Amino acid sequence: MQYNNLSEIEIQNQKIIDNKELSLFEALIPVVILMMMLAYNIFFAEGELLGEYTTQFILLMGGLIASIVGFLNKVSLKMMLVEIWENLKSIFVPVMILLLVGALAGTWLVSGIIPAMVYYGLQVLSPSIFLPASVIIASIISMATGSSWTTSATVGIALVGIGTALGIPTGMIAGAVISGAYFGDKMSPLSDTTNLAPAMAGTDLFTHIRYMTITTVPTIIITIIVFGIIGFTIDTEGTTDISGLLNTINTTFNITPYLFIVPLTVIGLILTKTKPLIALGIGVILAAVFAFIFQTAILSSLATSNFEAIVKAIFVDTAIITDNVQLNDLFSAGGMKGMLWTIFLICCAMVFGGTMDAIGALAKITKELLKLATSIFGLFFSTVLSCIGLNVIASDQYLAIVIPGKMFKKAFEDKELAPENLSRTLEDSGTVTSALIPWNTCGAYQSGVLGVPVADYAIYAIFNWLSPIMTLIFAAFSIKIKQLVTKKV
Repeated sequence: MQYNNLSEIEIQNQKIIDNKELSLFEALIPVVILMMMLAYNIFFAEGELLGEYTTQFILLMGGLIASIVGFLNKVSLKMMLVEIWENLKSIFVPVMILLLVGALAGTWLVSGIIPAMVYYGLQVLSPSIFLPASVIIASIISMATGSSWTTSATVGIALVGIGTALGIPTGMIAGAVISGAYFGDKMSPLSDTTNLAPAMAGTDLFTHIRYMTITTVPTIIITIIVFGIIGFTIDTEGTTDISGLLNTINTTFNITPYLFIVPLTVIGLILTKTKPLIALGIGVILAAVFAFIFQTAILSSLATSNFEAIVKAIFVDTAIITDNVQLNDLFSAGGMKGMLWTIFLICCAMVFGGTMDAIGALAKITKELLKLATSIFGLFFSTVLSCIGLNVIASDQYLAIVIPGKMFKKAFEDKELAPENLSRTLEDSGTVTSALIPWNTCGAYQSGVLGVPVADYAIYAIFNWLSPIMTLIFAAFSIKIKQLVTKKV
Protein backbone atom coordinates (compact mmCIF):
# COMPACT_ATOMS: atom_id res chain seq x y z
CA MET A 1 0.00 0.00 0.00
CA GLN A 2 1.23 3.49 -0.79
CA TYR A 3 -0.48 6.36 0.92
CA ASN A 4 1.28 7.58 4.03
CA ASN A 5 2.77 11.08 4.01
CA LEU A 6 5.30 10.16 6.71
CA SER A 7 8.70 9.10 5.45
CA GLU A 8 9.93 5.57 6.15
CA ILE A 9 12.54 6.97 8.56
CA GLU A 10 9.87 8.88 10.49
CA ILE A 11 7.76 5.73 10.75
CA GLN A 12 10.70 3.63 11.97
CA ASN A 13 11.70 6.28 14.54
CA GLN A 14 8.17 6.68 15.88
CA LYS A 15 8.21 6.64 19.67
CA ILE A 16 6.06 4.02 21.40
CA ILE A 17 4.79 5.45 24.66
CA ASP A 18 5.31 3.20 27.67
CA ASN A 19 3.33 4.15 30.78
CA LYS A 20 4.76 2.09 33.65
CA GLU A 21 1.88 3.03 35.94
CA LEU A 22 -0.76 1.56 33.61
CA SER A 23 -1.90 -1.98 34.42
CA LEU A 24 -3.03 -4.50 31.79
CA PHE A 25 -6.56 -4.35 33.20
CA GLU A 26 -6.65 -0.59 32.71
CA ALA A 27 -5.15 -0.87 29.21
CA LEU A 28 -7.85 -3.31 28.18
CA ILE A 29 -10.81 -1.32 29.57
CA PRO A 30 -11.26 0.91 26.45
CA VAL A 31 -10.77 -2.10 24.13
CA VAL A 32 -13.31 -4.30 25.92
CA ILE A 33 -15.92 -1.53 26.12
CA LEU A 34 -15.35 -0.66 22.45
CA MET A 35 -15.80 -4.31 21.41
CA MET A 36 -18.95 -4.59 23.53
CA MET A 37 -20.49 -1.47 22.00
CA LEU A 38 -19.62 -2.57 18.47
CA ALA A 39 -21.01 -6.07 19.11
CA TYR A 40 -24.25 -4.66 20.54
CA ASN A 41 -24.62 -2.37 17.55
CA ILE A 42 -24.12 -5.24 15.08
CA PHE A 43 -26.11 -8.01 16.73
CA PHE A 44 -28.91 -6.14 18.55
CA ALA A 45 -29.30 -2.72 16.91
CA GLU A 46 -28.76 -3.83 13.28
CA GLY A 47 -25.99 -1.29 12.86
CA GLU A 48 -28.22 1.70 13.57
CA LEU A 49 -27.80 2.24 17.32
CA LEU A 50 -27.00 5.94 16.89
CA GLY A 51 -27.98 6.39 13.26
CA GLU A 52 -25.88 6.32 10.10
CA TYR A 53 -22.65 7.25 11.88
CA THR A 54 -22.96 4.76 14.76
CA THR A 55 -19.53 3.15 14.29
CA GLN A 56 -17.86 6.55 14.22
CA PHE A 57 -19.56 7.66 17.44
CA ILE A 58 -18.63 4.38 19.14
CA LEU A 59 -14.97 4.91 18.23
CA LEU A 60 -15.11 8.44 19.67
CA MET A 61 -16.69 7.08 22.88
CA GLY A 62 -13.89 4.50 23.03
CA GLY A 63 -11.41 7.36 22.75
CA LEU A 64 -13.19 9.22 25.55
CA ILE A 65 -13.02 6.16 27.82
CA ALA A 66 -9.31 5.76 27.00
CA SER A 67 -8.72 9.43 27.89
CA ILE A 68 -10.44 8.93 31.28
CA VAL A 69 -8.13 5.97 31.96
CA GLY A 70 -5.25 8.23 30.96
CA PHE A 71 -6.27 11.03 33.31
CA LEU A 72 -6.47 8.55 36.18
CA ASN A 73 -2.89 7.53 35.35
CA LYS A 74 -1.52 11.08 35.23
CA VAL A 75 -1.36 11.37 31.42
CA SER A 76 -1.75 15.01 30.44
CA LEU A 77 -4.42 16.22 28.03
CA LYS A 78 -1.65 17.84 25.98
CA MET A 79 0.08 14.48 25.41
CA MET A 80 -3.16 12.87 24.29
CA LEU A 81 -3.99 15.74 21.94
CA VAL A 82 -0.47 15.64 20.46
CA GLU A 83 -0.75 11.91 19.72
CA ILE A 84 -4.22 12.33 18.22
CA TRP A 85 -2.93 15.18 16.05
CA GLU A 86 0.04 13.07 14.89
CA ASN A 87 -2.37 10.29 13.91
CA LEU A 88 -4.66 12.68 12.08
CA LYS A 89 -1.69 14.22 10.23
CA SER A 90 -0.65 10.77 9.04
CA ILE A 91 -3.97 10.23 7.24
CA PHE A 92 -3.97 13.49 5.29
CA VAL A 93 -2.80 11.75 2.10
CA PRO A 94 -5.22 8.79 2.50
CA VAL A 95 -8.11 11.25 2.91
CA MET A 96 -7.05 13.12 -0.23
CA ILE A 97 -6.78 9.82 -2.09
CA LEU A 98 -10.27 8.83 -0.95
CA LEU A 99 -11.71 12.12 -2.20
CA LEU A 100 -9.95 11.66 -5.54
CA VAL A 101 -11.18 8.06 -5.79
CA GLY A 102 -14.72 9.35 -5.28
CA ALA A 103 -14.16 11.89 -8.07
CA LEU A 104 -12.57 9.17 -10.19
CA ALA A 105 -15.59 6.90 -9.81
CA GLY A 106 -17.95 9.70 -10.84
CA THR A 107 -15.96 10.88 -13.86
CA TRP A 108 -15.13 7.35 -15.01
CA LEU A 109 -18.86 6.62 -14.96
CA VAL A 110 -20.05 9.64 -16.97
CA SER A 111 -17.14 9.34 -19.43
CA GLY A 112 -18.15 5.75 -20.17
CA ILE A 113 -14.89 4.20 -18.89
CA ILE A 114 -16.51 1.94 -16.29
CA PRO A 115 -19.36 0.97 -18.66
CA ALA A 116 -16.75 0.15 -21.34
CA MET A 117 -14.82 -2.05 -18.89
CA VAL A 118 -18.05 -3.85 -18.02
CA TYR A 119 -19.06 -4.13 -21.70
CA TYR A 120 -15.81 -5.74 -22.85
CA GLY A 121 -15.31 -7.66 -19.62
CA LEU A 122 -18.69 -9.39 -19.95
CA GLN A 123 -17.60 -10.75 -23.31
CA VAL A 124 -14.26 -12.08 -22.03
CA LEU A 125 -14.86 -13.27 -18.46
CA SER A 126 -17.42 -16.05 -17.97
CA PRO A 127 -18.93 -16.67 -14.51
CA SER A 128 -17.07 -19.99 -14.09
CA ILE A 129 -13.60 -18.41 -14.31
CA PHE A 130 -14.42 -14.89 -13.16
CA LEU A 131 -13.47 -15.19 -9.47
CA PRO A 132 -10.05 -16.90 -9.88
CA ALA A 133 -9.34 -14.59 -12.85
CA SER A 134 -10.11 -11.59 -10.61
CA VAL A 135 -7.57 -12.82 -8.04
CA ILE A 136 -4.91 -13.21 -10.73
CA ILE A 137 -5.65 -9.85 -12.43
CA ALA A 138 -5.58 -7.97 -9.11
CA SER A 139 -2.34 -9.77 -8.14
CA ILE A 140 -0.60 -8.73 -11.36
CA ILE A 141 -1.67 -5.07 -11.12
CA SER A 142 -0.76 -4.87 -7.43
CA MET A 143 2.63 -6.52 -8.00
CA ALA A 144 3.33 -3.99 -10.73
CA THR A 145 2.17 -0.94 -8.77
CA GLY A 146 3.02 -2.03 -5.23
CA SER A 147 -0.33 -0.69 -4.08
CA SER A 148 -3.51 -2.53 -3.08
CA TRP A 149 -5.23 0.85 -2.91
CA THR A 150 -4.49 1.70 -6.55
CA THR A 151 -5.51 -1.80 -7.63
CA SER A 152 -8.92 -1.50 -5.96
CA ALA A 153 -9.49 2.01 -7.31
CA THR A 154 -8.84 0.94 -10.91
CA VAL A 155 -9.34 -2.70 -11.92
CA GLY A 156 -11.14 -3.45 -8.64
CA ILE A 157 -14.02 -1.09 -9.43
CA ALA A 158 -14.26 -2.53 -12.96
CA LEU A 159 -14.23 -6.15 -11.74
CA VAL A 160 -17.00 -5.44 -9.22
CA GLY A 161 -19.05 -3.95 -12.07
CA ILE A 162 -18.46 -6.90 -14.39
CA GLY A 163 -19.11 -9.49 -11.69
CA THR A 164 -22.29 -7.75 -10.56
CA ALA A 165 -23.60 -7.80 -14.14
CA LEU A 166 -22.84 -11.53 -14.26
CA GLY A 167 -24.95 -12.04 -11.14
CA ILE A 168 -22.07 -12.90 -8.80
CA PRO A 169 -22.50 -11.67 -5.18
CA THR A 170 -20.50 -8.50 -4.55
CA GLY A 171 -18.94 -9.92 -1.38
CA MET A 172 -17.33 -12.72 -3.38
CA ILE A 173 -16.04 -10.31 -6.03
CA ALA A 174 -14.59 -7.89 -3.49
CA GLY A 175 -13.00 -10.79 -1.58
CA ALA A 176 -11.31 -12.02 -4.76
CA VAL A 177 -10.08 -8.53 -5.68
CA ILE A 178 -8.74 -7.82 -2.17
CA SER A 179 -7.06 -11.25 -1.97
CA GLY A 180 -5.17 -10.57 -5.19
CA ALA A 181 -4.48 -6.93 -4.34
CA TYR A 182 -2.88 -7.80 -0.99
CA PHE A 183 -0.83 -10.64 -2.47
CA GLY A 184 0.77 -8.15 -4.85
CA ASP A 185 1.04 -5.44 -2.21
CA LYS A 186 2.75 -7.87 0.14
CA MET A 187 5.22 -9.27 -2.42
CA SER A 188 6.05 -6.20 -4.51
CA PRO A 189 9.36 -4.42 -3.83
CA LEU A 190 7.53 -1.19 -4.69
CA SER A 191 5.19 -1.52 -1.68
CA ASP A 192 5.98 0.59 1.37
CA THR A 193 4.88 -2.11 3.83
CA THR A 194 7.14 -4.62 2.05
CA ASN A 195 10.03 -2.22 2.66
CA LEU A 196 8.95 -1.29 6.19
CA ALA A 197 8.70 -4.85 7.61
CA PRO A 198 12.32 -5.89 6.92
CA ALA A 199 13.55 -2.47 8.08
CA MET A 200 11.83 -3.03 11.45
CA ALA A 201 13.09 -6.62 11.75
CA GLY A 202 16.66 -5.93 10.66
CA THR A 203 16.91 -7.78 7.36
CA ASP A 204 17.16 -6.68 3.72
CA LEU A 205 14.29 -6.28 1.25
CA PHE A 206 14.95 -9.15 -1.15
CA THR A 207 15.82 -11.65 1.59
CA HIS A 208 12.47 -10.72 3.12
CA ILE A 209 10.58 -11.17 -0.17
CA ARG A 210 12.24 -14.54 -0.90
CA TYR A 211 11.45 -15.78 2.62
CA MET A 212 7.82 -14.61 2.31
CA THR A 213 7.26 -16.84 -0.72
CA ILE A 214 7.46 -19.87 1.58
CA THR A 215 4.11 -19.04 3.21
CA THR A 216 2.64 -16.64 0.64
CA VAL A 217 2.76 -18.82 -2.49
CA PRO A 218 0.85 -21.76 -0.89
CA THR A 219 -1.69 -19.27 0.49
CA ILE A 220 -2.40 -17.63 -2.89
CA ILE A 221 -2.57 -21.03 -4.63
CA ILE A 222 -5.16 -22.24 -2.10
CA THR A 223 -7.05 -18.97 -2.57
CA ILE A 224 -7.19 -19.37 -6.36
CA ILE A 225 -8.25 -23.03 -6.08
CA VAL A 226 -11.06 -22.19 -3.63
CA PHE A 227 -12.34 -19.40 -5.87
CA GLY A 228 -12.11 -21.79 -8.84
CA ILE A 229 -14.32 -24.29 -7.01
CA ILE A 230 -16.76 -21.53 -6.04
CA GLY A 231 -16.84 -20.33 -9.65
CA PHE A 232 -17.82 -23.74 -10.99
CA THR A 233 -20.51 -24.30 -8.34
CA ILE A 234 -22.02 -20.81 -8.01
CA ASP A 235 -25.54 -20.29 -9.33
CA THR A 236 -25.54 -16.98 -11.24
CA GLU A 237 -28.58 -15.18 -12.57
CA GLY A 238 -26.90 -12.75 -14.92
CA THR A 239 -25.56 -15.22 -17.50
CA THR A 240 -28.83 -15.64 -19.39
CA ASP A 241 -29.24 -11.93 -20.10
CA ILE A 242 -25.72 -10.93 -21.13
CA SER A 243 -26.84 -9.99 -24.64
CA GLY A 244 -29.50 -7.73 -23.17
CA LEU A 245 -26.98 -6.12 -20.82
CA LEU A 246 -24.53 -5.55 -23.67
CA ASN A 247 -27.22 -3.98 -25.82
CA THR A 248 -28.35 -1.65 -23.01
CA ILE A 249 -24.78 -0.50 -22.30
CA ASN A 250 -24.10 0.04 -26.00
CA THR A 251 -27.24 2.10 -26.56
CA THR A 252 -26.82 4.18 -23.38
CA PHE A 253 -23.11 5.00 -23.80
CA ASN A 254 -20.78 5.60 -26.70
CA ILE A 255 -18.59 2.54 -26.14
CA THR A 256 -15.13 2.65 -27.75
CA PRO A 257 -11.71 1.11 -26.97
CA TYR A 258 -10.29 4.66 -26.90
CA LEU A 259 -11.80 5.02 -23.42
CA PHE A 260 -9.16 2.60 -22.09
CA ILE A 261 -6.52 5.27 -22.67
CA VAL A 262 -7.48 6.82 -19.31
CA PRO A 263 -7.09 3.80 -16.98
CA LEU A 264 -3.97 2.68 -18.86
CA THR A 265 -2.50 6.15 -18.37
CA VAL A 266 -3.21 6.06 -14.62
CA ILE A 267 -1.65 2.60 -14.24
CA GLY A 268 1.33 3.73 -16.32
CA LEU A 269 1.84 6.74 -14.07
CA ILE A 270 1.76 4.54 -10.97
CA LEU A 271 4.26 2.15 -12.57
CA THR A 272 6.62 5.07 -13.16
CA LYS A 273 6.37 5.90 -9.44
CA THR A 274 4.22 8.99 -9.90
CA LYS A 275 2.65 10.01 -6.58
CA PRO A 276 -0.86 8.50 -6.20
CA LEU A 277 -2.46 11.94 -5.72
CA ILE A 278 -1.03 13.17 -9.02
CA ALA A 279 -1.85 9.94 -10.89
CA LEU A 280 -5.45 9.87 -9.67
CA GLY A 281 -5.85 13.60 -10.27
CA ILE A 282 -4.73 13.16 -13.87
CA GLY A 283 -7.18 10.25 -14.14
CA VAL A 284 -10.03 12.55 -13.08
CA ILE A 285 -9.03 15.32 -15.51
CA LEU A 286 -8.58 12.93 -18.46
CA ALA A 287 -11.92 11.26 -17.73
CA ALA A 288 -13.63 14.67 -17.71
CA VAL A 289 -12.08 15.49 -21.10
CA PHE A 290 -13.15 12.13 -22.53
CA ALA A 291 -16.68 12.71 -21.22
CA PHE A 292 -16.89 15.95 -23.22
CA ILE A 293 -15.61 14.10 -26.31
CA PHE A 294 -17.52 10.81 -26.19
CA GLN A 295 -20.55 11.16 -23.87
CA THR A 296 -22.25 14.48 -24.69
CA ALA A 297 -25.68 12.84 -24.67
CA ILE A 298 -25.12 11.45 -21.16
CA LEU A 299 -23.87 14.81 -19.86
CA SER A 300 -26.82 16.72 -21.28
CA SER A 301 -29.24 14.29 -19.61
CA LEU A 302 -27.64 14.85 -16.19
CA ALA A 303 -27.59 18.67 -15.99
CA THR A 304 -28.39 21.88 -17.84
CA SER A 305 -24.81 22.13 -19.09
CA ASN A 306 -22.05 19.60 -19.76
CA PHE A 307 -19.69 21.41 -17.39
CA GLU A 308 -22.25 21.27 -14.58
CA ALA A 309 -22.69 17.52 -15.17
CA ILE A 310 -18.93 16.97 -14.80
CA VAL A 311 -18.79 19.05 -11.61
CA LYS A 312 -21.69 17.06 -10.14
CA ALA A 313 -20.00 13.78 -11.07
CA ILE A 314 -16.86 14.88 -9.21
CA PHE A 315 -18.50 16.18 -6.04
CA VAL A 316 -21.95 14.63 -5.54
CA ASP A 317 -24.19 11.68 -6.46
CA THR A 318 -24.60 10.70 -10.09
CA ALA A 319 -27.07 8.15 -11.39
CA ILE A 320 -27.53 7.12 -15.02
CA ILE A 321 -30.93 5.55 -15.67
CA THR A 322 -31.22 2.73 -18.19
CA ASP A 323 -33.98 0.26 -19.06
CA ASN A 324 -32.24 -2.40 -16.93
CA VAL A 325 -32.64 -2.26 -13.13
CA GLN A 326 -29.44 -4.23 -12.57
CA LEU A 327 -27.44 -1.69 -14.55
CA ASN A 328 -29.13 1.23 -12.79
CA ASP A 329 -27.63 0.05 -9.51
CA LEU A 330 -24.26 -0.39 -11.19
CA PHE A 331 -24.19 2.94 -13.03
CA SER A 332 -24.34 5.19 -10.00
CA ALA A 333 -21.53 6.92 -8.14
CA GLY A 334 -21.29 9.09 -5.04
CA GLY A 335 -18.40 11.35 -6.05
CA MET A 336 -16.42 12.96 -3.25
CA LYS A 337 -19.59 13.16 -1.17
CA GLY A 338 -19.85 9.37 -1.21
CA MET A 339 -16.47 9.10 0.55
CA LEU A 340 -17.33 11.33 3.52
CA TRP A 341 -18.69 8.45 5.64
CA THR A 342 -15.44 6.52 5.16
CA ILE A 343 -13.29 9.58 5.87
CA PHE A 344 -15.18 10.30 9.09
CA LEU A 345 -14.73 6.65 10.12
CA ILE A 346 -10.95 6.80 9.58
CA CYS A 347 -10.66 10.08 11.50
CA CYS A 348 -12.58 8.68 14.48
CA ALA A 349 -10.43 5.53 14.42
CA MET A 350 -7.31 7.71 14.53
CA VAL A 351 -8.69 9.55 17.57
CA PHE A 352 -9.19 6.24 19.40
CA GLY A 353 -5.80 4.85 18.31
CA GLY A 354 -3.96 8.07 19.19
CA THR A 355 -5.49 8.18 22.67
CA MET A 356 -4.64 4.51 23.28
CA ASP A 357 -1.05 5.18 22.26
CA ALA A 358 -0.80 8.33 24.39
CA ILE A 359 -1.90 6.59 27.60
CA GLY A 360 0.59 3.76 27.00
CA ALA A 361 -2.07 1.10 26.42
CA LEU A 362 -0.67 -0.16 23.11
CA ALA A 363 2.79 -0.74 24.57
CA LYS A 364 1.33 -2.40 27.68
CA ILE A 365 -0.82 -4.86 25.73
CA THR A 366 2.06 -5.77 23.39
CA LYS A 367 4.45 -6.29 26.32
CA GLU A 368 2.00 -8.65 27.98
CA LEU A 369 1.76 -10.64 24.75
CA LEU A 370 5.54 -11.09 24.91
CA LYS A 371 5.03 -13.17 28.04
CA LEU A 372 3.34 -15.83 25.88
CA ALA A 373 6.58 -16.26 23.95
CA THR A 374 8.00 -19.08 26.07
CA SER A 375 8.48 -21.30 23.00
CA ILE A 376 9.22 -20.65 19.33
CA PHE A 377 5.58 -21.25 18.41
CA GLY A 378 4.52 -19.03 21.33
CA LEU A 379 6.72 -16.26 19.95
CA PHE A 380 5.17 -16.49 16.48
CA PHE A 381 1.68 -16.70 17.99
CA SER A 382 2.30 -13.64 20.18
CA THR A 383 3.56 -11.65 17.19
CA VAL A 384 0.55 -12.59 15.05
CA LEU A 385 -1.86 -11.77 17.89
CA SER A 386 -0.11 -8.45 18.48
CA CYS A 387 -0.28 -7.43 14.80
CA ILE A 388 -3.96 -8.32 14.46
CA GLY A 389 -4.77 -6.70 17.80
CA LEU A 390 -3.08 -3.45 16.80
CA ASN A 391 -4.96 -3.44 13.50
CA VAL A 392 -8.12 -3.56 15.63
CA ILE A 393 -7.05 -1.14 18.36
CA ALA A 394 -4.79 1.37 16.59
CA SER A 395 -6.73 1.16 13.30
CA ASP A 396 -3.55 1.65 11.33
CA GLN A 397 -1.56 -0.86 9.27
CA TYR A 398 1.75 0.90 9.87
CA LEU A 399 1.44 0.76 13.67
CA ALA A 400 0.55 -2.95 13.35
CA ILE A 401 3.98 -3.44 11.78
CA VAL A 402 6.07 -0.86 13.66
CA ILE A 403 5.06 -1.60 17.27
CA PRO A 404 5.34 -5.44 17.13
CA GLY A 405 8.50 -5.05 15.04
CA LYS A 406 10.15 -3.00 17.77
CA MET A 407 8.76 -5.02 20.67
CA PHE A 408 9.53 -8.52 19.34
CA LYS A 409 12.86 -7.95 17.57
CA LYS A 410 14.99 -8.83 20.62
CA ALA A 411 12.78 -11.82 21.47
CA PHE A 412 13.42 -13.34 18.02
CA GLU A 413 17.16 -12.71 18.47
CA ASP A 414 17.06 -14.38 21.91
CA LYS A 415 15.49 -17.47 20.33
CA GLU A 416 18.31 -17.40 17.74
CA LEU A 417 15.83 -16.88 14.90
CA ALA A 418 16.85 -15.03 11.74
CA PRO A 419 15.24 -11.56 11.43
CA GLU A 420 13.34 -12.58 8.28
CA ASN A 421 11.15 -14.77 10.51
CA LEU A 422 9.91 -11.60 12.20
CA SER A 423 9.59 -9.55 9.00
CA ARG A 424 7.59 -12.32 7.32
CA THR A 425 5.28 -12.67 10.32
CA LEU A 426 4.71 -8.90 10.42
CA GLU A 427 3.53 -9.02 6.80
CA ASP A 428 1.58 -12.29 7.14
CA SER A 429 -0.46 -10.85 10.00
CA GLY A 430 -0.07 -7.06 10.07
CA THR A 431 -0.26 -6.09 6.40
CA VAL A 432 -3.04 -8.36 5.18
CA THR A 433 -5.49 -8.41 8.12
CA SER A 434 -5.86 -4.61 8.06
CA ALA A 435 -8.45 -4.93 5.27
CA LEU A 436 -10.62 -7.15 7.50
CA ILE A 437 -11.22 -4.47 10.17
CA PRO A 438 -14.09 -2.10 9.21
CA TRP A 439 -12.65 0.92 11.08
CA ASN A 440 -9.02 0.31 10.10
CA THR A 441 -7.81 2.74 7.42
CA CYS A 442 -7.43 -0.18 4.98
CA GLY A 443 -10.79 -1.81 5.73
CA ALA A 444 -12.60 1.53 5.51
CA TYR A 445 -10.85 2.35 2.24
CA GLN A 446 -11.50 -0.99 0.52
CA SER A 447 -15.14 -0.97 1.62
CA GLY A 448 -15.65 2.63 0.51
CA VAL A 449 -13.94 2.25 -2.88
CA LEU A 450 -15.49 -1.09 -3.85
CA GLY A 451 -18.88 -0.23 -2.36
CA VAL A 452 -19.03 -3.49 -0.41
CA PRO A 453 -19.25 -3.65 3.42
CA VAL A 454 -16.33 -5.38 5.16
CA ALA A 455 -18.80 -7.81 6.74
CA ASP A 456 -19.83 -8.95 3.24
CA TYR A 457 -16.36 -9.53 1.82
CA ALA A 458 -14.33 -10.56 4.91
CA ILE A 459 -15.05 -14.31 4.67
CA TYR A 460 -14.21 -14.23 0.94
CA ALA A 461 -10.93 -12.34 1.42
CA ILE A 462 -9.40 -15.79 1.73
CA PHE A 463 -5.79 -14.75 1.23
CA ASN A 464 -6.06 -12.13 3.98
CA TRP A 465 -7.33 -14.34 6.79
CA LEU A 466 -5.49 -17.48 5.66
CA SER A 467 -2.05 -15.78 5.69
CA PRO A 468 -1.68 -15.55 9.51
CA ILE A 469 -3.02 -19.10 9.85
CA MET A 470 -0.45 -20.32 7.33
CA THR A 471 2.45 -18.65 9.15
CA LEU A 472 1.34 -20.29 12.43
CA ILE A 473 1.11 -23.71 10.76
CA PHE A 474 4.67 -23.35 9.50
CA ALA A 475 5.79 -22.26 12.97
CA ALA A 476 3.94 -25.10 14.74
CA PHE A 477 5.62 -27.76 12.58
CA SER A 478 8.98 -25.91 12.36
CA ILE A 479 8.77 -25.74 8.56
CA LYS A 480 11.40 -23.47 7.03
CA ILE A 481 12.08 -21.60 10.28
CA LYS A 482 15.47 -20.07 9.62
CA GLN A 483 17.98 -19.89 12.47
CA LEU A 484 20.57 -17.19 12.99
CA VAL A 485 23.95 -18.01 11.53
CA THR A 486 26.61 -17.35 14.17
CA LYS A 487 30.11 -16.69 12.92
CA LYS A 488 32.89 -18.69 14.55
CA VAL A 489 35.54 -16.52 16.16
